[in-house]
This record gives sequence, structure tokens and C-alpha cells, in this order.
Amino acid sequence: MPMSSTQMIKLLQKNGFVIISQNGSHVKLKNFETNKTVIVPYHSKDLKKGLEQAILKQAGLK
Repeated sequence: MPMSSTQMIKLLQKNGFVIISQNGSHVKLKNFETNKTVIVPYHSKDLKKGLEQAILKQAGLK
């Protein structure tokens, strides 16, 4: 089941990411321990499977 943008942001925050800015409909999160930055599109739709996996890979979670 695909994740929504809100669910993805909550998952990233549980794993040490902090929201540092929002530009339009994109939220920028950073983990200061690993120094990784991830951008999550904040739309009303669910994230597609490939995008969801790419965000998790950038964050180092999968």
C-alpha cells in the first residue's frame, strides 16, 4: 500500500530527520547525524512506489 506524503514525513522524523524548510509543495528534511538531506513532495496524492523507494534509499532507510 503506497504511503502518503504525511506518513513519509512522520517516518523520516522518527528516524532522526528534522524539517528545515518548505518551498511550495516540497518539504526539505535533514538528518544532522548522518548529514543526509531528503526532499519529499507534499501533495494530496499518495507517493508512487518508485518515488517512495527512492526517498527511503536517499535517507538510508532501505
